[in-house]
Amino acid sequence: MKKNGIEILAPAGSLESLKAAVCAGADAVYIGGSLFGARAYADNPKEEELLGAIDYVHLHGRKIYLTVNTLLKENEMEKLYEYLVPYYRQGLDAVIVQDIGVMQFVKHNFPDMSIHVSTQAAVTNALGASFFGRLGADRIVPARELSLKEVRDIKEKTGLEVECFVHGAMCYCYSGQCLLSSMIGGRSGNRGQCAQPCRLPYALDGKKPQDLLSLKDLCTIDDIPLLLPAGIDSFKIEGRMKQPGYVYTVVSMYRKYTDLYLSQKKGRYHVSDTDRQALLDAYTRRGYCNGYYHRQNGREMISLYKPECKGDTAKRDNDYKIKEKINGILILSEGKRATLSMEYCGNGKAVCLELLGDVVQPALKAPLDKERVEKQLRKTGNTEFAFDSLKVTLEGSTFLPMQSLNELRREGLFKLTKQILSKYRRSVKGEVPLRLCAGEKEEHDTKERIIAVSVQNISQLSAVADYPFLNRIYIEGSTAFNADVLEMVQRIRKERDVRVYTAMPYIFRDRAIAYYETVYDKLNAVYDGILLRNFESFEWLGRKNYVKPVISDFNVYVFNKESKNFMKQTGFEDYTLPVELNFHELRGTLGGGSLIVYGYQPVMISANCIKMTTKGCKKEEGISWITDRCQKKFAVINFCKYCYNVMYNCMPLMLFDMRDEIEKLSPSGIRLDFTTEPSLKVREIMDLYQSLFLKQEEQNMLKMEYTRGHFKRGVK
Repeated sequence: MKKNGIEILAPAGSLESLKAAVCAGADAVYIGGSLFGARAYADNPKEEELLGAIDYVHLHGRKIYLTVNTLLKENEMEKLYEYLVPYYRQGLDAVIVQDIGVMQFVKHNFPDMSIHVSTQAAVTNALGASFFGRLGADRIVPARELSLKEVRDIKEKTGLEVECFVHGAMCYCYSGQCLLSSMIGGRSGNRGQCAQPCRLPYALDGKKPQDLLSLKDLCTIDDIPLLLPAGIDSFKIEGRMKQPGYVYTVVSMYRKYTDLYLSQKKGRYHVSDTDRQALLDAYTRRGYCNGYYHRQNGREMISLYKPECKGDTAKRDNDYKIKEKINGILILSEGKRATLSMEYCGNGKAVCLELLGDVVQPALKAPLDKERVEKQLRKTGNTEFAFDSLKVTLEGSTFLPMQSLNELRREGLFKLTKQILSKYRRSVKGEVPLRLCAGEKEEHDTKERIIAVSVQNISQLSAVADYPFLNRIYIEGSTAFNADVLEMVQRIRKERDVRVYTAMPYIFRDRAIAYYETVYDKLNAVYDGILLRNFESFEWLGRKNYVKPVISDFNVYVFNKESKNFMKQTGFEDYTLPVELNFHELRGTLGGGSLIVYGYQPVMISANCIKMTTKGCKKEEGISWITDRCQKKFAVINFCKYCYNVMYNCMPLMLFDMRDEIEKLSPSGIRLDFTTEPSLKVREIMDLYQSLFLKQEEQNMLKMEYTRGHFKRGVK
């Protein structure tokens, strides 16, 4: 279908929603199967149902994309090939992925299937898109936070397909960069089980609780004339957890107004009040805004108080049926076999066939009536076809049982279906998947283990500088190039055998790029390497011909051996172990890697800003404190250089007394992270680590609340 090169992409949380989407005019649908989708609680179809859905969509000339957009553990990677094989054979058009290991696996084992990079990967500009494009991605679903200029830039500089959200719910933080649900409740957004704690009230600095983290839903129906010139290839509608009526209504409206704009002259585009209201009434939860396309952030995007929820008010019509038109010619000639010709002209290419039925008999009594024959033949029942034109020719005084006509029609429709779908079928080379990490030996590095700390400011840097057991220091990039910090770094490197790295931003968009262009010479001259948090930064460094060591942070997810192998082959010196795998999963999968044993872990990276929402933007970096319903306090730092917020967990991770387990894990490095701690607290923590972990002295833990994170429990 895909009219005028613009794809309307609909959510399908169930088979009924899929049919509603097709009936409403969607060019493609995205759906989750029984495994590995980021909507674990949707009514995802089982294998046989999904195979049928693939055929259904293709018979109607549409496309279907499968969400495989969670992070996969190693034992799940062993199941991935068997899971995807039947869908690949059936003709699945694309998979949507987040995990870099999954992407590599799919590329090598299913080469004829398109790969779409999920919004969970938080691609924020042409640098990130180019990186994934070189790895074999055909389409990028960028972060929702991008402006139209940034979207256009991706399209113009990479030539990749670009798929952008135009309607539905929005996450408060960059997708894939949120651990809030995971850390406080054990339900991971990276695993499709987010409990949405961002929708709950929080109190800022002891004031009245408000829904500070709850975004309004996205609606861009009025912005279609602006979205299309930005080079977007696919308008994506969110809603795999919503009802078929919602899907039908929303898809219908975006189909109608996209086609309307493309068919009219400029300046005549107008959405009727009736249609706009019908669209908004399809689901009313938090109100609507037009997202980030025209703004960096803003209070007007936030729903500070939860309104009365009307729920799904869209039409609930369970009869979502659409028929593909076919042409037919039936010739019944006395003494000859019945002949039925069928022609299907969908997908821009005709499919024709001719069948022979039973021998037509001479009529002993009343001959066949032409109108009755045509009426009988047009009964296509629950098939996906309906005769548009049907020519019936009766030669002589003819008779043929209605049962013979029915069988001829059924056989014709069956063979027509098979012929149409045959072009989608694929074969696989073998039953044994290609693992790029196959044959690799587990790493048991005999080198001395690296002990590292990360710090946010000069007082923390001063507090850790003199500890003799430190091998490496990471300095937050927002302060790493201040004159006093640079002076201290040079002194530390001169006096001690310790390497000092800078930690690049979590999000590397225009502001961050512009800043790092001005400090690159200092970065290259003063610092020994980089702690990296996204592939945009990696691509930028490559274009700078940067040759010093690069280590990935925990949010550049290494969840399985495939992704671990990728990091090794791509040139990373080391990687930081993910924080959502437990001890047994880490031990069985990721030999090596640096393990974080202390720190207030980041649980949200957001383009929106708490200070902007509550006090207005003053471009002053600082710390805010928000309190949840359980009176747990979370620090939120606004990094104005990059214009994003980082929200930290309410309790620090503490693994100092788990030395035996950590030794069995045998990481290549140990890391302590300092964020909001004053210098005295930093020293207190460092002393505790030295005595409890390094010297193995018997000592009580500090009298403070702490968490084991997922080191013991993990996530589902």
